[in-house]
Amino acid sequence: MSTVRVSTTINGDAVAYLCEVDETLLDVLRDRLGLTGSKEGCSTGDCGACSVMLDGRVVCSCLVLGAEAEGRDIRTVEGLAAGDKLHPLQEKFLEFAALQCGVCTPGFLVAAKALLDRNPDPSETEIRFALAGNLCRCTGYDKIVRAVQSAAAELRKG
Repeated sequence: MSTVRVSTTINGDAVAYLCEVDETLLDVLRDRLGLTGSKEGCSTGDCGACSVMLDGRVVCSCLVLGAEAEGRDIRTVEGLAAGDKLHPLQEKFLEFAALQCGVCTPGFLVAAKALLDRNPDPSETEIRFALAGNLCRCTGYDKIVRAVQSAAAELRKG
């Protein structure tokens, strides 16, 4: 295999890494960089557990090659919290019990953050549409939607 050097930005920090040309961004994040928040759920882009933001767009990192991140801006679930201070989305997911096993949670958080970045006052329909690429097999979606609605309201206040 051929190895490439990639320079990118992850959660606001300049990062350089080596990866194989056929290695997924998910594998790079988890195995090379120790950012294990993104989960491998299906490896086919169907579940959203590995969602990250790439240049502001939500993508399944299992479908993006690590080499494709050259010069791009990546945001992962690890970038939501500010040190020990959780992002309001994370707080509301806890408050509303919008998680159980946790496999899908990082993808939902990333997708919800992307939505609130572009639309700080989404309707329930807009939230459900924005989260439609993420599957949950444990909690159902109502708690997740309510958590996003509450986080949006809190972010608009402050």
